[in-house]
Amino acid sequence: MTTNNHQFSRRLILQGAGAVALIGLGNFGLAPALAAANDKYPEEAFKAKNEADAIKALYGKAPEASDKVKLDAPEIAENGAVVPVSVSTSLSDVTSISFLVAENPVALVASYKIPAGTMPAIANRIKMAKTSNVIVVVEAGGKLYSAAKEVKVTVGGCGG
Repeated sequence: MTTNNHQFSRRLILQGAGAVALIGLGNFGLAPALAAANDKYPEEAFKAKNEADAIKALYGKAPEASDKVKLDAPEIAENGAVVPVSVSTSLSDVTSISFLVAENPVALVASYKIPAGTMPAIANRIKMAKTSNVIVVVEAGGKLYSAAKEVKVTVGGCGG
């Protein structure tokens, strides 16, 4: 019986320590969650059928091409369901980054709000319906910048 009491006491201590740790983290984890909950979901942008309409719905204006936006995507993707893409930029004051695929049924595939002081770099795996341009739009200092790259989607690497 003493063994069970010992385990029971240890379990209570560990549960109590876990609760205290979670309460202590609550102040750090709650603020970003509340901020994200207050952001309005860009529903119209995610419904747009082409990249120009999605960009207009998301930002209200067109971007300009920039060599300060570095888009990394494969030239050939053997599986359109998981195409690795990433973007980084040397621009300052980046507030958002969005990925679009011109030939997808819905052009906007991902959009990120970038908190102040965060390194403006995103990596993701996106879905592509077929060979298309991948466009990334970076909002920095109230202006829009973009980069694009054509990605050829093949089935099993056999062309397509």
